[in-house]
Amino acid sequence: MRNIVVVDAPSNLGLRPPAPGTVPGCHKLAGALREQRIVQRLNAAEGGVVVPPRYDRGDWQEGDGVFNAAALAAYTRKLADRIEHHVRAGDLTVVLGGDCSVQLGASLALRRLGRYGLVAVDASPDFRHPGNSDRVGAAGGEEVALATGRGQRDLTDLEGLRPYLRDEDVRFLGIRDYFEKERAELAALKIPVVTVGDLREWGADAMAGATVRSYAAPGLDGFWVHLDADVLDPSVMPAVDSPDPDGLQPDELLALLRPLLTAPQCVGLTVTIYDPDLDPDATAGALLTDTVVSAFT
Repeated sequence: MRNIVVVDAPSNLGLRPPAPGTVPGCHKLAGALREQRIVQRLNAAEGGVVVPPRYDRGDWQEGDGVFNAAALAAYTRKLADRIEHHVRAGDLTVVLGGDCSVQLGASLALRRLGRYGLVAVDASPDFRHPGNSDRVGAAGGEEVALATGRGQRDLTDLEGLRPYLRDEDVRFLGIRDYFEKERAELAALKIPVVTVGDLREWGADAMAGATVRSYAAPGLDGFWVHLDADVLDPSVMPAVDSPDPDGLQPDELLALLRPLLTAPQCVGLTVTIYDPDLDPDATAGALLTDTVVSAFT
């Protein structure tokens, strides 16, 4: 058994405000999962907290690019330093976000170390960029595009390491079947996408196993798993910013995660988007914690 280390990355810099004058509540994710005793249940070591800058979009307007960009760039470097330290030590690092933009910290850390892949377990591809949208702004819906070098240079080329991920090393699992336009773009780029329907047809564990085997190619040093809580159906996970219908059930997500997280090539996991403000009785948080803990056994 490898040593598991839990690092908190309570950043909400990459999401739009849920209402004027408010900030996204996903920065409370780490604290909520810790209340569910995730660290003790994983028998994990303490990795501490990487404190983010203050959420402040200033006078940003649509068309100005990614908001909070300077803060995101600084935080990405800071988080990458912490993740790099643990990956070098051989630890399996569990990062508790935060919104999905915290994945940039993991991608930058791994780019410093070599060539790694990303398995994004997500309802949507988070691949918005200036070439396919005029609403670029929220990095939490753009982090995979940014990590593959698409978008403004102050986020895509930190430390001169653009791109942090190669297109061919990215896999999307659990995408909703009705995101046809996004799937078509990814297919043209030869980025594999496995939808909810595909997982049900072929079996989540089988598709996860095939994904792990695909990372056995020469030149690859391993892969990271990114889990967006909105991959779950809103009937069991309503506490997310975009509760899209027709998602995975908990047993399906567990069957998908377990082969990925227990594979020797897996070096870490990011857990994102769950918003405790939308979960007053903490049932969704308990479910998310149970699923993550069970996936490591």
